[in-house]
Amino acid sequence: METKLIKISPENPEPQLVEEAARILKDGGLVAFPTETVYGLGGNGLDSEACKNIYIAKGRPSDNPLILHISQISELRPIVREIPLAAQMLMDAFWPGPLTMIFPKSHIVPLTTTGGLDTVAVRFPSHPVAMAIIRASGLPIAGPSANSSGKPSPTRASHVEFDLSGKIDMIVDGGAAEWGLESTIVDVTGEVPVILRPGAITKEMMEAVVGEVFIDPAILTKPSQDLRPKAPGMKYTHYSPKAKVTLVRGSREAVISKVNQMCHTDGVEGKRTGVLATEETKGRYQADVVLSLGKRDKLEEIGANLFKHLRKFDFLGIDTVYSEVFPEEGEGLAIMNRLNKAAGYRQFDAE
Repeated sequence: METKLIKISPENPEPQLVEEAARILKDGGLVAFPTETVYGLGGNGLDSEACKNIYIAKGRPSDNPLILHISQISELRPIVREIPLAAQMLMDAFWPGPLTMIFPKSHIVPLTTTGGLDTVAVRFPSHPVAMAIIRASGLPIAGPSANSSGKPSPTRASHVEFDLSGKIDMIVDGGAAEWGLESTIVDVTGEVPVILRPGAITKEMMEAVVGEVFIDPAILTKPSQDLRPKAPGMKYTHYSPKAKVTLVRGSREAVISKVNQMCHTDGVEGKRTGVLATEETKGRYQADVVLSLGKRDKLEEIGANLFKHLRKFDFLGIDTVYSEVFPEEGEGLAIMNRLNKAAGYRQFDAE
């Protein structure tokens, strides 16, 4: 398959390009497009065959649910059985935006889309290109991240091209994604909303709207193999470069000292080493490649750079990567969730 790459204005998407992408989706094809979080791989969410092709293109396990994307609130009602009060409050506060909610699904949503579950994940993205393509297609668009399954999510069209060229019909290049981390996922089917994947919409932000919000324990602990995931990313190793990633905990001085020792040992063994650092520490590591995620107190900057840097280590041929860790609160919860999965929950205490 030849994959067509088109460039589109991220602020004012050209109607003819939008229509070209929408036509592919209506015909059952696959289109990668930008959102405010990461690039998504779109297919007709009501077409079992299109959804099967998404799983095939990504190499994604079929029990890992897909998220349906809509372009206006009125498109939600046909694909869900009910809209709980908490969901309505969260929609009013955060849609369109980087928040996905899990609802009881309606009969028109295939089990292929939901990984066999009777619930469906739905998001209303705020990116002008995403909204325009979804609206023009007239369909709820199934849109997981547009990467090979398990690899760092794509924040640029070039990342999508590297992973999926030749496997999908079109890549729509709308520039770099703003947030760089996938959307927050919250289950609103119970009495209290439960966060299944942290993101830019934080627990604290949601609690200010609806009161109590729980966090699923699978977010920061290694899930069991028999877990049946209700949301993307809950069960499987994700966001991993080819390099072996290790998270190093402890005081700043202890972490720097221990990482430098491990980099020296790896170097003696002929391995190329990398470090995920911050602006405050980047000059103190002795590794082949040191990449700064940003200032430690600018978590939105760290989140935006994370996947880009994990992919860069692959490009530079790095064998082992050591990363600093961050407070598990606010957006730091999302950052640590992604880092834990990238490392396969491999951690080292430097103290």
